[in-house]
Amino acid sequence: MSDQRVSIDVDAGIADVRLTRGDKLNALDPAMFAALIDAIDTLGALDGLRCVVLSGEGRAFCAGLDMASMAGGTPGHDLHDRSHGDANLFQQVAWGWRKLPVPVIAAVHGAVFGGGLQIAAGADIRIAAPDTRCSIMEMKWGIVPDMAGFALWRTVLRDDVLRELTYTARQIDAGEALRIGLVTRIADDPHGAALALARDIADRNPQAIRAAKRLANRAAEADGATILAAESEEQAMLLRSPNQVEAVMANMQQRAARFQD
Repeated sequence: MSDQRVSIDVDAGIADVRLTRGDKLNALDPAMFAALIDAIDTLGALDGLRCVVLSGEGRAFCAGLDMASMAGGTPGHDLHDRSHGDANLFQQVAWGWRKLPVPVIAAVHGAVFGGGLQIAAGADIRIAAPDTRCSIMEMKWGIVPDMAGFALWRTVLRDDVLRELTYTARQIDAGEALRIGLVTRIADDPHGAALALARDIADRNPQAIRAAKRLANRAAEADGATILAAESEEQAMLLRSPNQVEAVMANMQQRAARFQD
């Protein structure tokens, strides 16, 4: 994986993933797209993974596309090519976080614009610093969000709010982002808060956490009957499984659980 754009450090089942192009506000150039795809693939194949924290180094989480480097497009990549399941390459850098089997927590700060906002949308949870500024910025450049934004924002933003932000490309601060649901909560140290939350998640039954993420993902697009059936299927697999029994015993004995992956 490219060490020039994305780093991954794993400890106790928690992957600390950082965009490392801080001198360019972690703007998305072809190398960043490639490194993000590589990171998602690496994490998807990683044994023992419990949770992911996604952040950016420097003054911003991600300021969106590096317009100079992307002006000619990315050679060899067709927007119509579903190269990653339902997604094309550009959509995968956001959609891929949603499809990872474990929870992803984005810790954002500074500029979270355009493609950067769509990448954050791929996370299950978003914790923002007070200085965070967000914008669905594509209309500024005469284009539309096409990195899975609409597929991801539909579950967190009211339809008219999403339209207004898309049509105007206006910037909003962390307080407004929290009020409308674009971020989950605000913290002075979003990265520290995200790691603390990740440790809490990592202490839970990993099979139950993965099942919960599958249900949450399905709830965004399935009808009621499908969701009801999925709940029953997931629960049937969990009940009386070794980790579920361990969760019960640990609670009854008031000790830390010892789960197996």
